[in-house]
Amino acid sequence: MNLSQIKLGQHAVVTKVNGDVLALKLFEMGVLPGEAVELENIAPFGDPIAIRVGESKLCLRLEDAASIEIELTNG
Repeated sequence: MNLSQIKLGQHAVVTKVNGDVLALKLFEMGVLPGEAVELENIAPFGDPIAIRVGESKLCLRLEDAASIEIELTNG
């Protein structure tokens, strides 16, 4: 499953980030394998989305979120 597929309020753990250049940028922002993420907001037309990673909130395009593989958790 990837990050672009989760529902509002769901919690997950990052398992893998695909794409060399994008992965480096996401790693610098704290989106690392093993990190907990939560989908907090969705823009009115569905793109972009806002996620919480640790104490940070990030906005990602769905295209970029699709490259982040996740595993759902119970929160």
